[in-house]
Amino acid sequence: MYKTPKPIEVFVVFSYICLVQTKHMTLLSVLLLQADTAISGVADAAAVAAVEKISLFNLLMEGGALMIPLLLCSILMVYVFVERLMTIRKASAVDPTLMVRIQQAVDTGNTAAAIAACKGNNTPVARVLEKGIKRIGKPIDYIEKSMESTGRLEVYQLEKNLSILSTIAGIAPIFGFLGTIAGMIILFFNVQHQGFSLETIAGGIYTKMVTSAVGLIIGLLAYVGYAYLNAKINKAVNQIEAASVEFLDSIQQPNN
Repeated sequence: MYKTPKPIEVFVVFSYICLVQTKHMTLLSVLLLQADTAISGVADAAAVAAVEKISLFNLLMEGGALMIPLLLCSILMVYVFVERLMTIRKASAVDPTLMVRIQQAVDTGNTAAAIAACKGNNTPVARVLEKGIKRIGKPIDYIEKSMESTGRLEVYQLEKNLSILSTIAGIAPIFGFLGTIAGMIILFFNVQHQGFSLETIAGGIYTKMVTSAVGLIIGLLAYVGYAYLNAKINKAVNQIEAASVEFLDSIQQPNN
C-alpha cells in the first residue's frame, strides 16, 4: 500500500537535490573561470611578444661603437666588389671575330687594319695582340716577350684594389672579436655596480653577440667575393694566353 511521505522526508530529499545542483554549478563555474584565465594569459603573452619584438636596426644598434668600422667595411666591400666585377666583365667581353679579322689583315700585310681592329675592341686581349702586331718583322722571342709584358700589366689592372677584399675578410672578424671583449667588459662592469641579474648583463651580451655575428658575416662575404673575382680574373688571363699563343702560331706559318 502506498505510504504518504512525511514532510520531514520531503524536506530532506529536496535539500539533497539542491546541494547536488549547487556542487555541479560550482564546478562548472570553476572550469569556466580557469578557461577564461588561460585564454587571457595566452593573449597577454602574445601582446608582450609583439611589444618586445626587436627590429634588425635596433639589434644592430645594440652592437655599440664597434659597429661603425664594421659598417665602413661592409660599404667598402660592396663598392669594391661591384666595381671590380663590372671591370672584369667588360675586360672579358672579347669579340669572337677579332682573331679572324686580325689574321686576315696580317696575311695580306695590312697591319694598320689589324691594329684598328684591336683598338676597336678595347679589351686586354686586344691590347696584347696590338702590341704583338706592332712588333711584326722582329724576332719571335722579342714579340713574345713584348706581349708577355703587356699581359702582365693588363692582369695587374684587373687585380687592382682586389686586395681590399682580402683585407676586409681578415679584419672584419677581428672587429667582431674586439666587440666580444668590449661586451665582456660591459657585462662585468654592470655586474659589479648593479648586481647579478639578467637586466644588468643583457647589454654586454648584446654587444658581444651582435658584433661577433656581424664581423663574421662581413668577413665571410668578403672572402667569397674575393674568391669569385679571382676565378673571373683567371678566366680572363686564360683568354689572353690563348689569344697570344694563337697569334704567335699564325705569324710563324710558312706563308708569313
